[in-house]
Amino acid sequence: MEIEMEAGGPSSRRRRSVSPGKDEDGGGVDHISALPDAVLGEIITLLPTKDGGRTRILASRWRHLWRSAPLNLECRDLGQLAVVLVSHILSSHQGPGRRFCITQGSIIYTSATTMDAWLRSAALDNLQELDVWYGPHRPLSASTLRFSNTLRVFTIGGCDLAYNTGQPLHFPMLKQLGIEHVSVSEHSLHSLIASCPILECLFIKYSVGFSSIRINSPSIKSVAISRCGTDGSGFHLVGQIHLHELIIENAPCLETLLDLCNKCLHVSVVSAPKLETLGFLSEQLSDGMDISTRLVFGYTAIQVDGLAMVVRTVKVLAIRMETLNLDVVIELMKCFPCLEKLYIQGWSTRENCLWRRKHRELIKCFDIRLKTIVISTYIGFWSEVNFATFFVLNAKSLELMIFEVNSSNEEFISKEQKKLQLDNRASRGARFRFTTDRCLRGRLDIDHVRDLDLADPFIRRC
Repeated sequence: MEIEMEAGGPSSRRRRSVSPGKDEDGGGVDHISALPDAVLGEIITLLPTKDGGRTRILASRWRHLWRSAPLNLECRDLGQLAVVLVSHILSSHQGPGRRFCITQGSIIYTSATTMDAWLRSAALDNLQELDVWYGPHRPLSASTLRFSNTLRVFTIGGCDLAYNTGQPLHFPMLKQLGIEHVSVSEHSLHSLIASCPILECLFIKYSVGFSSIRINSPSIKSVAISRCGTDGSGFHLVGQIHLHELIIENAPCLETLLDLCNKCLHVSVVSAPKLETLGFLSEQLSDGMDISTRLVFGYTAIQVDGLAMVVRTVKVLAIRMETLNLDVVIELMKCFPCLEKLYIQGWSTRENCLWRRKHRELIKCFDIRLKTIVISTYIGFWSEVNFATFFVLNAKSLELMIFEVNSSNEEFISKEQKKLQLDNRASRGARFRFTTDRCLRGRLDIDHVRDLDLADPFIRRC
């Protein structure tokens, strides 16, 4: 359930269920089957593997389509019989390859010889997307490189890139590169990135063997680094080289930079003139480091206590706060004066967040340009109310404020409306939405390179 207040008044907006299989005039004409084979094939390709195969039972018109449609084959948690089935599909499919995915749970019954045979199958010719988990200590298969001229999306999982395939790496069409649970030297990592001349999205997670990443790319638009130096449980891998430094040296097209759960990672942005989206910044890490020691623009670090720099390109910011702290947020808004969207993850509410006296002069001279604010885990404590009320009463450009709550009954909403003083809001057109949906993505919710291709990687559809 979702309740939204517009113009200060509550209006209940419950989601309607739509009865499937009925159109407005009640007719039962099969218009879809009248489409050309090529169009139907594209539709089937967009479906999961099981659903694509099941389209053969819809009508005689559909029986041959799946075998000739561009192949979208996902191998998830395969058993022994499923391995045989995948081999059968690859040997009998007549269409071109579009996407092939082998997850971590699929390699238990899959030998290196079987996987190599799959990758050499003619059904995967001209493959555009490959998501493959090789297995612990397995090298990058040389048969993978036969797709180097056609791949657009490539995720490498669970292998050791230290082994030399004997072939130079070059991916002229690759736009999205994911590196997961990989051991790779710093030199090999930079060589791999350099082998992708039109790369737009780079996602590296749970990987080791390098202490520094330097980005020099004329095309890259999004970079995300997640929990490098740890295993899937978040524990540090002992005896491995861990990532300590990310340097954006020259990235003229970079728009999104995400630092996801990387303790002690020092981020330097030397040249990224189009950087608009940044997150997740942390108010304070468990080891006592704060924002000023972690993020540097040019040669100047962010200093929350005492402004030291201003970055006007950043419009979207996600921050993680163990305690809601209005002082920290205000200083960040000074660092990023053109900020339009602010996403806040917080748990504790010990701070009072009183602001009327302390920030009275700031309100008179500082232009708050925020249009969207999302606050996760809102309960309605007075510390949270004081924090949110600052923006309700002072953000004149505010268009939407979302509160993620545990309960959104009308009695709760009515009480919060009075506490937040919505009738006195600075922006008369602002909407205030209380929802039980998780609208804000967590730092661990971004788990694939495709997530970086979204216009806003922090917000879900809600």
